[in-house]
Amino acid sequence: MNKQELDVLDKVDLREVWNHEALDFTNWLAKPENMKLLGDEIGIDIDIDSVKTEEAVGDFHLDILAQEEGSERKIIIENQLEPTDHDHLGKVITYASGHSANIIIWIVEEARPEHQKAVDWLNEHTDEEINLFLIEMEVWKIGNSLPAPKFNIIVQPNNWVKEVKRNIESEELTETKKLQLEFWTRFNEFAKANKTILRLRDAKPHHWYDLALGSSKAHISLSVNTKEGAVGCEIWISNNKELFNALLDNKESIEKELGANLDWMELQAKKASRIKLTSRIDMTQKESWDSAFGWLQSWGEKFHKIFGKYIRTLDI
Repeated sequence: MNKQELDVLDKVDLREVWNHEALDFTNWLAKPENMKLLGDEIGIDIDIDSVKTEEAVGDFHLDILAQEEGSERKIIIENQLEPTDHDHLGKVITYASGHSANIIIWIVEEARPEHQKAVDWLNEHTDEEINLFLIEMEVWKIGNSLPAPKFNIIVQPNNWVKEVKRNIESEELTETKKLQLEFWTRFNEFAKANKTILRLRDAKPHHWYDLALGSSKAHISLSVNTKEGAVGCEIWISNNKELFNALLDNKESIEKELGANLDWMELQAKKASRIKLTSRIDMTQKESWDSAFGWLQSWGEKFHKIFGKYIRTLDI
């Protein structure tokens, strides 16, 4: 057996790469490819078009403000290319409250134990809508290679603990909610095993399951209706009638590409609009679930590909 020569990883001082925290690091992080890198690491789809830097909060300025793709959840990012301190912890809380943020990300050179404990405590004592991440920024090289960034997650939200807490506070889940939670949990397992292109999310005890589409203007919503014995896949447009009408103008082409006739619901009395496809499957019979999972994954992927393409090209 031939011996394989291996090199060693060398850690690079952050200031060798980004001399100035605001001018260099924040501007680097705000680039689309780097926001995607961060989002992939923590499992959140960041809407690239929503990213803003140096957003004012009273007399202070937040490093980065963004929004989760396919939802209205706000994301704040505070950068600190030095060890954590009380001043920045206070800023993180101030910025989160000032923007009513749902996802709070604190990126630092070094996370001190007392601040790790503080962020853990905040995650444990806030509801499931608030999620805090404490991340150490690292840069590594191999020999003479270019430096490579790495986001090292030190603290992240424990959604299971929050879900348990929420269920205790609102009493036990109903039988229907338990069935919904089991259904989406097993759907996640099914889709992962079948190598889906969809970005899966934590299962919740809801009749719907939202998926990012690649734009903050709309998202995919899968659904299950136990009373009617049906599953659904739809495009949900929260507040953009112009986009709905533009897609409606392309109805014939879209339905031809999908190979299905859709239900186009403008919902004139509401801000939202929907474009939906349904199938009859008896959800009370668990032996039919694999069929439902296959249908939801297949149509979710088709909607993601085809509607995603039209929404990007329409530029509305």
